[in-house]
Amino acid sequence: QVQLVESGGGLVQPGGSLKLSCTASGSIFRFSVLAWYRQAPGKERDLVAKVTSAGVTNYVDSVKGRFTISRDNAKNTMYLQMNSLKPEDTAVDYCNLQYFAPYWGQGTQVTVSS
Repeated sequence: QVQLVESGGGLVQPGGSLKLSCTASGSIFRFSVLAWYRQAPGKERDLVAKVTSAGVTNYVDSVKGRFTISRDNAKNTMYLQMNSLKPEDTAVDYCNLQYFAPYWGQGTQVTVSS
């Protein structure tokens, strides 16, 4: 089994930055596709960014140029650097790991407000 724990959420002003972290237990981390999803009030949980085991990344159009996903396999940790944050980025952000099964973290709240 895999356990994922997110951290780094909080309240920031528009234009500010946050860096989210997701740390995983288990031995399959380096083989997995990793992703960040987010769920805003009244919305579905949608993909924000993902990174494959080979390091290939992709992003939803609304965050391109502002967010950067990365992974550190030695630390079993994935990151999401979020810059130029907008109120529309307010959501619960979830870590996701895919390795012959999906695993989810508990979520971390990101609030962008003045």
